[in-house]
Amino acid sequence: MFPFKNNINLDRNSSRNLYLQVCDQIISFIKSGKLPPSIKLPGSRKLANDLNIHRKTVISAYDELISQGWIEAIPAKGSFVTSTLPIIHPKKIIENSPKNKYNNKSGFEFINRLHLYRSPILLPNTEVLKIDDGVPDIRLAPIDEIARTYRNITKKAHHKKLLTYDSIYGNLELRKALVIYLNQTRGLHINEDNILITRGSQMGIYLVSQLLLNPKKRIIVGNTNYMTADNTFEEAEGIIEQVPVDPQGLDTMAIEKLCKTKDITAVYVTSHHHHPTTVTLSAERRMHLLGLAQQYKFAIVEDDYDYDFHYNNAPILPLASNDTNGNVIYIGGFTKIIAPAMRIGYLIAPKDFVDEAARLRRIIDRQGDTILEQTLANMITAGDIQRHCNKVLKIYKSRRDLFCKLLKERLGDCFDFEIPKGGMAVWVQLHKQYNWDDVISEAHKHNLMLNPEWRRYDNDNSNHNGIRIGFAALNEDEIYRFIDLMIKAMKSVKKK
Repeated sequence: MFPFKNNINLDRNSSRNLYLQVCDQIISFIKSGKLPPSIKLPGSRKLANDLNIHRKTVISAYDELISQGWIEAIPAKGSFVTSTLPIIHPKKIIENSPKNKYNNKSGFEFINRLHLYRSPILLPNTEVLKIDDGVPDIRLAPIDEIARTYRNITKKAHHKKLLTYDSIYGNLELRKALVIYLNQTRGLHINEDNILITRGSQMGIYLVSQLLLNPKKRIIVGNTNYMTADNTFEEAEGIIEQVPVDPQGLDTMAIEKLCKTKDITAVYVTSHHHHPTTVTLSAERRMHLLGLAQQYKFAIVEDDYDYDFHYNNAPILPLASNDTNGNVIYIGGFTKIIAPAMRIGYLIAPKDFVDEAARLRRIIDRQGDTILEQTLANMITAGDIQRHCNKVLKIYKSRRDLFCKLLKERLGDCFDFEIPKGGMAVWVQLHKQYNWDDVISEAHKHNLMLNPEWRRYDNDNSNHNGIRIGFAALNEDEIYRFIDLMIKAMKSVKKK
């Protein structure tokens, strides 16, 4: 008989009941083939003695196994593994192998999406200063306002309805609040039917790419571009066409030239602060691009990247504010305004496209976090979001000024850059005699962690030697520390 006494291990300190622990292990023996169909199990009294547990515990375990169909009780004969279960040939036991180890290797084939592979970035210890490519300072997030608003919503009985299934378009109150907010701040002319709430702007980009692209459809992007957007377009099997990016943004003359020779389905643009170079698409090129979209009937996918953080003057209104022909799909979110974990975004488009995007979203993610969406709606209506934007705008501008001043004064012999008009990062180009791999390696030795995936900014292999360095998440002391550590790293690189 199978040696139950030596193979069943019970943890009396576990929160899982002893009878369920017995069940779990007997089931695992059946699944592995160690207990084949029709084999007799020990009586409840014997197994209880072997395991040093109460007989009622074993009886409860057997009753549970019977109810699940793993064993069957035959009157006057005893308990047996169910005879109709398939026969499984047990695998050879490897000594010293951990028990119940889950396989790392799949026993089936699946599609490998190589274009989505990225090297894992290990989280640094507390002594390491980690530099991002432009994210908000989560220490400034209005967590008290969020918590207070969220708590007030959950206290009210009529908000219990937020716990059930809601519209696939997103929370209606948030869509209404966004109509007012976006019409006022972006100069849009929309209503609720033009809004789909998403889980951040990335979901919006994904939905758009799935609806617009296929192996025969072309989308134009900059020859430096937001890599995750490129990955998303490639996932949709679209054909990516690249055009130059200069201090005026996307080269719309190059776009026009492409339109004359190829069928273009869409143009992706981060019009306000181009990712990664931070340049703003000029007014002249905005009007040119809108005219081309109307003439050649392609969609403009406008990513509202860092719109709310413009330091020198009022931001140029987005392309969507001047779209009178239904060519612009406008995508934005609140992850940069509040914090990356605030996964609420929006997709603005003509109603027929929003309807189709909502139907697609239904099978990806039935709906968002309705309570969090209601929280954001209340905060927009109360003016909390606008006040937070005004507050951090001043802080980020001060940090930008200090960061760029020190970078120019103390590292100007190593880097070239333009002071960004807005956003949360600086596009820094390393002088050609140096290599970012060397700089990143030496920086890490001095407890400074830069982005090791710097090559993803060089989509067309032009060797521009540029990288985004975020300043918004660094306070004044951290900015000084960054400069000091970078100086040490560059001295080490120069010695080499």
